[in-house]
Amino acid sequence: MEHLAIIGQTLLAVIAVIVLARINGLRSFSKMSSFDFALTVAAGSVLATMMTSAKTPWPGLVALATLFAARFAVSLLRQRWTPMRRLTDNTPLMLVHEGRILEENLALSRVTRDELRGKLREANAITPGCVRAVVLEATGDVSVLHGDTLDPDLLEGVSWGRAAPPEH
Repeated sequence: MEHLAIIGQTLLAVIAVIVLARINGLRSFSKMSSFDFALTVAAGSVLATMMTSAKTPWPGLVALATLFAARFAVSLLRQRWTPMRRLTDNTPLMLVHEGRILEENLALSRVTRDELRGKLREANAITPGCVRAVVLEATGDVSVLHGDTLDPDLLEGVSWGRAAPPEH
């Protein structure tokens, strides 16, 4: 009988997540900001508890609905109020600019040269000279921009951290 309860709660949890994600939209499980990441981890924890150890699914359902409502509210605030965006979002950080590795920012972000080289290889950057920029994104992803030219608009909002920006 206990096994049937776990199966039922698991199915209910999956249905609840699908319904809440459909209501909340595509950002439901994004990792666009620190807040998004934290809520995704929290939702996973609630789901695991709800599916395997809860006596009743209702506290888990309320917790999930609260997490999704908080994500929705904070997303609206982020769009309309810059201080909320600063509070919830990390700032992208320049790691390489025009083939020059910014050692100060590698240290600041605790990214090693080996990790950087790995990201360059993943991006098919065949020489340092073809790399226009490497950015540690707010999500923790690394973007490698390479080619002949770089539109400066792509670097809007990217921090130079401890490195000196180039003089124009």
